[in-house]
Amino acid sequence: MSSKLQVLTPQNSQIIFIDQQPQMAFGVQSIDRQVLKNNVVGLAKAARIFNIPTTITTVETDSFSGNTFPELLAVAPDNDILERTSMNSWDDQNVRDALAKHAADGRKKIVVAGLWTEVCNTTFALSCLNDTDYEIYMVADASGGTSVDAHKYAMDRMVQAGVVPVTWQQVLLEWQRDWARKETYDAVTSLVKEHSGAYGMGIDYAVTHVHGGTERVKHGKRIGPNPTK
Repeated sequence: MSSKLQVLTPQNSQIIFIDQQPQMAFGVQSIDRQVLKNNVVGLAKAARIFNIPTTITTVETDSFSGNTFPELLAVAPDNDILERTSMNSWDDQNVRDALAKHAADGRKKIVVAGLWTEVCNTTFALSCLNDTDYEIYMVADASGGTSVDAHKYAMDRMVQAGVVPVTWQQVLLEWQRDWARKETYDAVTSLVKEHSGAYGMGIDYAVTHVHGGTERVKHGKRIGPNPTK
């Protein structure tokens, strides 16, 4: 049986964020950049909820790319940041060692979110697959390319090589799997409310108007209606 038939779990996964840096984001044209950052931070918070080992790697921070998104670092403030010169993260031994440490514990499903899809993500994915028995799960909406075509064809190329395409919310819900898992239920639904757009709005509506719960924020009095005469 193919191991790709196994769903992502908090026990078989680890995650790597590749070059989530401002200068890299400036070149992204395949996704709205504010949406991209929202998805990256949402994914990082999901990893924190489920205690997923996280690797953060950067390229040419001081000379070109700038510091990692502060919102991402705020989610993982104790993480080391692995600096590189190569566009391909797999060329850096510190990155290989970080992934290998967690793979040795059975975490061979590597969830990847990086910039740019057609360069740093693709070269890493192909090289990693070539040299190991790891599996790559590429988070398409927490990654970005320099054009819609660049992102699309890079994803296509990786899929042909065996990479599994996913989205950040898919990863989150795959890790949760069962709403009866109450130890993470509240954190997951809070994350969805904050980062999942219409899905989160729907949860707010269901809580208040279907189940009769209270609103999650305090606010001023609701006044009116008071039709003019």
